[in-house]
Amino acid sequence: MRGKQIRLERIMNRDTGATVIVPMDHGVSSGPIAGVIDLDESVNLVAQGGANAVLGHIGLALHGHRKGGPDIGLILHLSASTDMGPDPNNKVIVNTVTNALKMGADGVSVHCNIGAESEARMLEDLGRIAVECMEWGMPLLAMMYPRGPNVLNEKGVNEVKHAARVASELGADIVKTPYTGDPDSFREVTAGCHVPVVVAGGARGDDFATLQMIEGAMESGAAGISIGRNAFQHPHPDLFVRAMAQVVHEHRSAEEAAEILGVRKVA
Repeated sequence: MRGKQIRLERIMNRDTGATVIVPMDHGVSSGPIAGVIDLDESVNLVAQGGANAVLGHIGLALHGHRKGGPDIGLILHLSASTDMGPDPNNKVIVNTVTNALKMGADGVSVHCNIGAESEARMLEDLGRIAVECMEWGMPLLAMMYPRGPNVLNEKGVNEVKHAARVASELGADIVKTPYTGDPDSFREVTAGCHVPVVVAGGARGDDFATLQMIEGAMESGAAGISIGRNAFQHPHPDLFVRAMAQVVHEHRSAEEAAEILGVRKVA
């Protein structure tokens, strides 16, 4: 498992034990949306801001590798679906652990929607890939979302903490899951999961509200964030990533970190 430990240090800050991950896998799910059209530039900006890792499909390694600038960890995503498909919640495996190793990845990720009609197969994929990651010393990030016809609240604490626990039970090293809305409820999620939990972002929103969410998550025992559109679609991705990193790694408040951006809390 030493290889896994070494690779984890490339995607998580070894001093703080936390991480700032910027996912850029949206080119498959949503197409060439703003912020991921020029992968080289996008990766460079978030790296300059201090992100610990970027996450994306094999195209990120093929077309987003820079030959200079600050170093940054690489997590290759193994799951895919598109917004145009008949069931976007049905994630299928499109890459392998061994190929990710060949591509120089420091970790891999798998998306699993708990409650979806295709949950059984996604769980099977997650378990199989977790075993492969143990065999090869590859860190595994599991994106766990409560989504499906029987899910009443996709951000409900009972739903989210169940989804997170499934990932740790099946062998994931890091779990990405939605924030439940407040520190007290999210503390149940982190307490019920054996491995580090990072908070998902979502659609581009208010800068200060995003920083407040990160502050609340960190207070609840989160190990960092995995936030994409709010970072790479920001007018100044490097500055916003730097602000997020201050909350994650330096335990700054949202208000303190927002000074970088010149924004204030909306009354």
